[in-house]
Amino acid sequence: MVPALRYLVGARGRARGALFGSFPWACGPASGRPRPLCGGGRSASTSSFDIVIVGGGIVGLASARALILRHPSLSIGVLEKEKDLAVHQTGHNSGVIHSGIYYKPESLKAKLCVQGAALLYEYCQQKGISYKQCGKLIVAVEQEEIPRLKALYERGLQNGVQGLRLIQQEDIKKKEPYCRGLMAIDCPHTGIVDYRQVALSFAQDFQKAGGSVLTNFEVKDIEMAKEGPSGSIDGMKYLIVIKNTKGEEIRCQYVVTCAGLYSDRISELSGCPSDPRIVPFRGDYLLLKPEKCYLVKGNIYPGLIKLAYQNFSYGVTEMYKACFLGATVKYLQKFIPEITISDILRGPAGVRAQALDSDGNLVEDFIFDGGVGDIGNRILHVRNAPSPAATSSIAISGIIADEVQQRFEL
Repeated sequence: MVPALRYLVGARGRARGALFGSFPWACGPASGRPRPLCGGGRSASTSSFDIVIVGGGIVGLASARALILRHPSLSIGVLEKEKDLAVHQTGHNSGVIHSGIYYKPESLKAKLCVQGAALLYEYCQQKGISYKQCGKLIVAVEQEEIPRLKALYERGLQNGVQGLRLIQQEDIKKKEPYCRGLMAIDCPHTGIVDYRQVALSFAQDFQKAGGSVLTNFEVKDIEMAKEGPSGSIDGMKYLIVIKNTKGEEIRCQYVVTCAGLYSDRISELSGCPSDPRIVPFRGDYLLLKPEKCYLVKGNIYPGLIKLAYQNFSYGVTEMYKACFLGATVKYLQKFIPEITISDILRGPAGVRAQALDSDGNLVEDFIFDGGVGDIGNRILHVRNAPSPAATSSIAISGIIADEVQQRFEL
């Protein structure tokens, strides 16, 4: 967030559409809603795959889709610990399709966001997924904010964001009649979509192409197979064993983990050492007060302490506004004086995994890890994917598929 700039998003609303229902197990190919595993299909105790992807969020499902479309002859499975797909970060998302205006020019973040937003709009159009390209105004309400606003506008142009305009007071009122501001950036390519619906559509594409989705499979261990039926691993095709908390197992040749909030836990299961760039969050987030605040429980980490110290005042202010609607309304009245507390509805808590270095800086690039030994050569851990990952999911999946193809020589 650029300091001293105010943000105003156009009329909001959640895109609605048919979603997949709950399912304990699912396998493909399938049409429409994923169907339960039936006789003759794969089961947790006997299944084997060429590639297994751990993590049924939007990045994992987009990557699974990209891989199976590139390599239709391979058997590919997705494992998800919950009974439904896309219920963590993807299901607790703002729903914004970001334009890419904020990010450093020439950065991977900026390129993936601009490219990913265009691909996402195209995909939603093709699949009939409801979305709204409502646009956004980034508004300066005080004179000293205008230079920063103009600098942000130039950054957006450098990033290739389409349709940007600097507009004055009269044009602000034409776009948003109740908005007050001296100058604004009109960003017409910002939109909103239900990202869980997008993720489930990725899953449907994956299954139709022959992929398998297994839910309620919480990974407990990832290890090399110790022996085959003959007492030796010689000649075995599926050398990796993935076990769940119920004692069931999956065998495969290669593993790709896109576990988001659980990325550190999953990577450690395969013997991959901790990465000093990553905060070891465990993903155990709790709602302290319903619909008000949430907390992520993590280990004490120097980078986290530094981040909190550097942003203490801002963080406390944001938490205060999140907990007290009156404070939120007072802040919003800088842009829309007529707004009252009766115009505000509480939304659900948001969830986001983010790698953090030891100096308290956000890691803004991919972190790919494998590990050591024989198993390390057969596993790719996606321990960090550049935000905004949902907007960029299709573009990100291409990079992950490239990395998989190169590492495993597919």
